[in-house]
Amino acid sequence: MPVLSSAEGALTVLAPGKLVLVGEYAVLDGAPAIVAAVDRGVRCVLSPGDAVETPADDRFARAALEAVGAPARRYVFSDWNPVSLREGKAGFGGSAAACVAAVVAGRLAAGLAPTADDAALARRVHHAVQGSGSGVDVLASWFGGVRRFEGLGHSSLPARRLVAVYSGQSASTGPRVQRYLQWSGREAFAVESAALCELFAVDPLAALREGFMLLCNMARAAGLAYETPGLRRIVDLAASYGGAAKPSGAGGGDVAVAMFPEPEAEAAFCAACAAEGLPPIPVTIAPGAAASALSEP
Repeated sequence: MPVLSSAEGALTVLAPGKLVLVGEYAVLDGAPAIVAAVDRGVRCVLSPGDAVETPADDRFARAALEAVGAPARRYVFSDWNPVSLREGKAGFGGSAAACVAAVVAGRLAAGLAPTADDAALARRVHHAVQGSGSGVDVLASWFGGVRRFEGLGHSSLPARRLVAVYSGQSASTGPRVQRYLQWSGREAFAVESAALCELFAVDPLAALREGFMLLCNMARAAGLAYETPGLRRIVDLAASYGGAAKPSGAGGGDVAVAMFPEPEAEAAFCAACAAEGLPPIPVTIAPGAAASALSEP
């Protein structure tokens, strides 16, 4: 990534959000996961000054700026391509994107080009502040596209046309992760989850369908709240239009991700979801954290 500077102007860093396609939970035990970076994330505008401004929780941005030794500047964080919901959050991994945006902005403010080592740093910061998580949301925001992650290793996969649908309620990841980590069946579950990552390469719709069933079975066995009426309805509607859907991430709410064999089926599905109060959220596969110089008026 080039170092971009503007003596009098501002610099904008864009860090995408994520949709987990396959592999959530099992990734905590070293299994692979397939994650898409999408154009719903965090923007940081860097300009002369000395302030850190965030719309809400500033813990992630401040911790990441401190970790890279970011020089005094005005760092203004905001939602990039925000989602308008009556209540709750969509669940695109905003805290991870905030860490990534802050690390990139901090490096650029110091006149340095961010490196792959900084991706690992952003991952450590996010884990330290959040207290849990695999870090694939951070890595997806950093590297972009659709990627298979396994530890810090990753490989690019073909871009896919995806649909996100809000389930009608927000969810908290931490308690579900802790419940999963107390479950005795994780080893066998991780093996089955890894097999679905292989299946995704040849039949992504089947991988989504089987992934949902595997996760529902895991949740029942582990005693964690995964499925909700809204998520189940999205999955059923996707199947009725020849597609497949599953929750993206820890479940319990937030968004589901869906895929279809043709655009006509996707459009019909989106209309059906909207009619039932389950708002589709348009998403586009996004590149990794990028910066571009913006001229001040």
